[in-house]
Amino acid sequence: MNAPQASLPSGVQPAAAYAGDISPDLAWAWVQAGEAELIDVRSDAERAWVGFVPGAHALAWKQWPGMAMNPGFDAGVQALGAGGKKLVLLCRSGVRSIAAAQRATELGLQAYNILEGFEGDPDANAHRGLTGGWRYRGLPWQQN
Repeated sequence: MNAPQASLPSGVQPAAAYAGDISPDLAWAWVQAGEAELIDVRSDAERAWVGFVPGAHALAWKQWPGMAMNPGFDAGVQALGAGGKKLVLLCRSGVRSIAAAQRATELGLQAYNILEGFEGDPDANAHRGLTGGWRYRGLPWQQN
């Protein structure tokens, strides 16, 4: 007989190797309530060119050009998680943030992936931002 699965907070989808997947709206609610730290794991170039969430912690998983791993990621995420808050990780479409959430979990932190990412998946015309994502959902963001 299998042991019962630990109860997940409302709105959290189960995931392997990290705390779970959550909607952009739930991530923002947690941040506003002081329950979570929002970490934008996109590259500096993406945040500068596409937009960013005011108040989010910028901590790239990989850096442009070449998308090399950020050697400071582990130390940075550990510092952000030191207070024991949930970590909610955001990337362009919710793929790199999965890898970053898995790594944060390996480091002993409670990390969640934000589904849809900042821009969402591409539509039939390969355009992002029209079918989902942080911006599409009307959550706070700015562009330089």
